[in-house]
Amino acid sequence: MRWPTAYDLATGLVQGVDPDAPAPPPAAESTTPLAALEAAVLPALRRSPCVLSFSGGLDSSLVLAVAARVARREGLPDPVPVTWRFRGAPRADESSWQDEVIGALGLRGTWQVLTADDDLDLVGPVAGRFLHRYGLRHPLNLHLHLPIVELAAGGSLLTGVGGDQVLAGWRLPASASVPAHLRQTAGRVRARLLGSHRRGAEVFPWLRPEAANEILRTHRAEQRAEPDRLADRIAWHLRRRDLRLTMASFDLVADDHDVAVRHPLLDPTFVAALVGWAGRRKRPPRAELLAGIATGELPAVVIAPRAKAHFLEVFLRAPTREFVRGWDGGGVDTSVVDPGRLRAVWARWPVPECTSGLVQHLWLRQNPPGPSVRPVFGGGTEVPS
Repeated sequence: MRWPTAYDLATGLVQGVDPDAPAPPPAAESTTPLAALEAAVLPALRRSPCVLSFSGGLDSSLVLAVAARVARREGLPDPVPVTWRFRGAPRADESSWQDEVIGALGLRGTWQVLTADDDLDLVGPVAGRFLHRYGLRHPLNLHLHLPIVELAAGGSLLTGVGGDQVLAGWRLPASASVPAHLRQTAGRVRARLLGSHRRGAEVFPWLRPEAANEILRTHRAEQRAEPDRLADRIAWHLRRRDLRLTMASFDLVADDHDVAVRHPLLDPTFVAALVGWAGRRKRPPRAELLAGIATGELPAVVIAPRAKAHFLEVFLRAPTREFVRGWDGGGVDTSVVDPGRLRAVWARWPVPECTSGLVQHLWLRQNPPGPSVRPVFGGGTEVPS
């Protein structure tokens, strides 16, 4: 399956495994992670223009630094970093890191900066174009990559997709000291006890109680199932529907624009080299993995610790606010979603992030593509109706 289900859209969670996911590559110690990452970006650099979706975060910065290094060594054109900057979304601002990384890599000559106000709202102008062309896809914010893919038409696109799955990012990172570990353990126990008493209707108040309880039960089971050992965790994530749907959606949009999309952090050779080097470690810190990959060969700013940006205020803007206020209560699967409860939830702002799929689904039902639009659905989208 390569598209979201009705349950995915109603709950805002993509759970489970893809039965068609290939087996993870075996560990390989014959090459270093950096060398494997360099090999992973090279095919994209040979297909110009080589555009890179660059946010300034750790994952896209790492891929950009490696791509620039390889391009200059091989005598190829520099990669073209493309960055969104958002007005009225201070928590999503990564401009200082973007400037530092671009300056350190000497890429100001190719860097392209796009600006957005309400443009990237869940049902704003860019999302509207995307939904009419491709239907409902995962992740629900994939439309922000549509203008970037269009800039790469006929060439290639590099992304930092996969960093959270491959370069650590456990929900509860390992503690640096015994006292900290004890405090963390106590906090984890308290959170588990408190969380276990929360019913599904409290977490997903817009769902029918039975559906809310079931989705909460399966979500907690998946949280408990995440392995501690890096090799096992990577193998676990590579089979997740969440990641598999993301990759399939990128492929669909890229193919439609004759773009070769590459996710170097998910490249099998890189994953094998990373597992060969650090796969036996339990909960290795992201900083430790990044330092081991860079091995002092990349500018320090590329892997310097930074706060993670939050993008919800980029996608919940005036178009979504106007749409949910005018929703007539129809168009949802009432066996899963309670329209009255959803209306009550949407009466407050901002609306819950997990209802984003319902926002897009209902908007698309009320605003179907016109006769001049040729949808590219690749098998269709299962939606609540």
